[in-house]
Amino acid sequence: MAAGLCLAAAALAGPPARAQPGGDTACARDVLVAQSMQRQAIDQLEQADGDDARNCRVWRRHVDTMRRVASVYGRCLSGTERIERLSQVQGSEKEFAGLLKTRCRGL
Repeated sequence: MAAGLCLAAAALAGPPARAQPGGDTACARDVLVAQSMQRQAIDQLEQADGDDARNCRVWRRHVDTMRRVASVYGRCLSGTERIERLSQVQGSEKEFAGLLKTRCRGL
């Protein structure tokens, strides 16, 4: 199951996102940082094939990261790219939040 989750998460990385045309320098930087955070979260998922307690910690960080990344993408991207990127990270956040509810109670 973890391998399938990692493959699904790896698909989230996708090609580099672009900041809004005419957007400010801060947004361009924030998008790059968010993409880096997203890649790191995916790398951590790939290494999370440990015990339940370790997996739960990684999944919690992943959910938090996906929420922060979604905030940046929502603020700094536009058009189809915004819709696609938000859908990816919000979908991942919901998937792993569901795992936390079903598999990480008390951990």
